[in-house]
Amino acid sequence: MAAAAPMLLPDDALAVLRGIWRRRRGDWLLGGGEWPLPIPLRPPTQEQAEQAWTRFGQWLRAWQDEARPGTVQPRTLRWSRLGEQRLPQNWQLPDADTVADLLGEGARWRQACRRSGELRRRWPEAVALHARLPRHFDLLADLPEDDHLRLMAVLDWLQRHPRSDLFLRQLPIAGIDSKWIEPRRQVLADWLAALRGLPPGSGFERLSGLRRAPGRLRLRLLDPALRAAVGGLEDISAPIGQLAALRLPARRVVMVENLETGLAFDDLPGTVLLMARGYAVDCIERIGWLRELPLLYWGDLDTHGLVILHRLRQYAPRARTVLMDEATLLRYRALCGSEPRQHRAQRLSGLNAEEQHLYDALKRHRFGLNLRLEQERIAWDDAWPRIQTAVIAAG
Repeated sequence: MAAAAPMLLPDDALAVLRGIWRRRRGDWLLGGGEWPLPIPLRPPTQEQAEQAWTRFGQWLRAWQDEARPGTVQPRTLRWSRLGEQRLPQNWQLPDADTVADLLGEGARWRQACRRSGELRRRWPEAVALHARLPRHFDLLADLPEDDHLRLMAVLDWLQRHPRSDLFLRQLPIAGIDSKWIEPRRQVLADWLAALRGLPPGSGFERLSGLRRAPGRLRLRLLDPALRAAVGGLEDISAPIGQLAALRLPARRVVMVENLETGLAFDDLPGTVLLMARGYAVDCIERIGWLRELPLLYWGDLDTHGLVILHRLRQYAPRARTVLMDEATLLRYRALCGSEPRQHRAQRLSGLNAEEQHLYDALKRHRFGLNLRLEQERIAWDDAWPRIQTAVIAAG
């Protein structure tokens, strides 16, 4: 027995059209597509019509009464048992405007077309920009007009001033501030890269030519003599460049990843404590006087913590660790959580053999799935004596 044909009813055909709209509207935005657009209505065979006679009749009447825009193309068939039949074959739509109106997308479609046209007329030679507009259809269709005008003004200004070295606040464009820019950084970066013939992913900071706020680092001076050298300050947060110029008579550096952990430290002779969260350890590259000192690092014990250690050793090859070994992990196994996602790297040249062995064990889930020991899980009355011992051993 032959299976019954779907025989698309008008509402079913409209659903098919909506799927085509989502897939092809970007191409249509740039003038692509072949028109008229046919939507096959899946007419049945004679056997299928006989087996679903009631549905067949409903289907014929529905398309005879259909009043939506477009043209229903018929096809005449001569069936041996049912005689001559004039069946709807395709529903043809003449253009993208008609499709958009049928789907209730007319206003959005015309707005996206207008704005796409503005961009192409303003930069007619920027073929790469034109090619990227389809992926931003929703932005072009839905962005409020005031924001669209600001977006165009910012794009135009940044393109004409690729190395302004201004802070964002200094841009001579009304209504622009960091809160406005932040959710639009990606589209601005994408369009600027296209205008300059660069690949996607170059980054807004690099492409905008704007001056970035200086990176800041927080440190504590754990020795009265060090504090005396800076007027008694103990807890300092300052731009990295300024800290690089601050040559203190320190004997060692301790770096921790967690702010609360850093605040819990008591005094340690000759010691500077850095609270460099996560991958901010890269700041060490820019502070020469810190790189010259013995450095002790304590981070979370997971794959990312060991990758951070690996990166730290690119700038401070002799950096040592505390509380980042297998014995500590096993001692606090019951307090471990899990990493949302492990680091992808397999081998880390900055680790010693024991650390690489631990990294491999974590990657292979030897102690548990995506195991992670955060440093604040370690009891302070256990951690502090071990830190003091490690500081003395570090020199």
